[in-house]
Amino acid sequence: MRFVFVLGVLVSGILHAGDSPQFRGPDGEGHSEERDLPIQWSATENVAWFKKLDGLGWSTPSIAATQIWMTTSLNEGKSLRALCLDKKSGELLRDVEIFQHDDPGSIHKKNSYASPSVLIEQDMAPGPEGNKPIRLYVHFGNLGTACLNPDGEIVWKKRLNYNHRHGPGGSPILVDDLLIISCDGIDVQYVTALNKLTGEEVWKTERKGAMAYSTPLLIEVNGERQVVSTGGEWVMGYAPKSGKELWRFQYPAGYSNVPRPVFGHGLVFVCSGYNKPFLYAVRPDGSGDVTQSHMAWKIERGAPLNPSPLLVGEELYIVSDNGIISCLNAKTGDVHWQERVGGNFSASPLYAEGRIYLLDENGKTFVIAASKEKYEDLAVNELPGRTLASIASADKSLFLRTSEGLYRLQVSK
Repeated sequence: MRFVFVLGVLVSGILHAGDSPQFRGPDGEGHSEERDLPIQWSATENVAWFKKLDGLGWSTPSIAATQIWMTTSLNEGKSLRALCLDKKSGELLRDVEIFQHDDPGSIHKKNSYASPSVLIEQDMAPGPEGNKPIRLYVHFGNLGTACLNPDGEIVWKKRLNYNHRHGPGGSPILVDDLLIISCDGIDVQYVTALNKLTGEEVWKTERKGAMAYSTPLLIEVNGERQVVSTGGEWVMGYAPKSGKELWRFQYPAGYSNVPRPVFGHGLVFVCSGYNKPFLYAVRPDGSGDVTQSHMAWKIERGAPLNPSPLLVGEELYIVSDNGIISCLNAKTGDVHWQERVGGNFSASPLYAEGRIYLLDENGKTFVIAASKEKYEDLAVNELPGRTLASIASADKSLFLRTSEGLYRLQVSK
């Protein structure tokens, strides 16, 4: 069977150096091609700028051309907003209120009302100006979904009907003219595709299971594209144009799934969710219920509940919520090494320049070598504040969001 990675060109237009237009970077799987990124920093060392942000949001910084986009919430979710910062200076360029709610409902203590990341669609024209944002898609779960232009003007708004209980989680993806969103509530579960220009529903595929908060992933299998969506109790593959279910794989009693899948070596790597997490390697070339036929391997010890897996070459790296870092053979699941560093982790890891950046919930980033030989700690860096948003990279810099604001970390010249 022929399997290939589907790059971000299928998700958000042509990619350019210095861009990170969606959750987990250009390819949506935590990889960066940036060079000369910092290894060490503090609140004063290797800080190009820091911008204090109002409200609370755990959306990852999304970056295209000169703009950085994030979401935030004020007044305990009553005001849901999109923020645009200048990448070079950190200056706040736009602060747009998109939705107002008298009663936005409750959320989990580790969540925010603005956790899904902004998805930036870029100009596909060739040349140095071709990476400019042309549309932005923001999602606040059932509290609202919207499209903006780069000036912050609202193009369309829509409400999706489902009860996500703990607040918004997963981010949308873009496939051609479709904005695809997983909507797994405690009441109904479905995946839907909206027309990117109008917000009108193009298709909606219902499924049974439990609540989940994961972001879909676009892959290609045997020359055909499919959207892999991790839901409560099941992970499914869908035809992106029609929403037809292609295959499904069940993990018993899984719910509140957060990690985004990753794909490689003919395998999709998915996490089963609460209460006891497993990590499964599933072959996505089947049809119907493939639970008994298409599992390549699974692990139990060290599987994450919140951080997404990271595939680098033939190794799969995972960090559990309680701070166990594991390096696995991606093809077999065999463990190369495990190291307990402690702490609590929710953010997803970032790979760049042979290094892996692992951010815990309390401002501490572990920088380790991407090596199957042994655990090698390169640096441990601390910043003040809570940290549940994943790190983004662009233009030789790391963009790290805390509960207080956004840091641009860059090697001082």
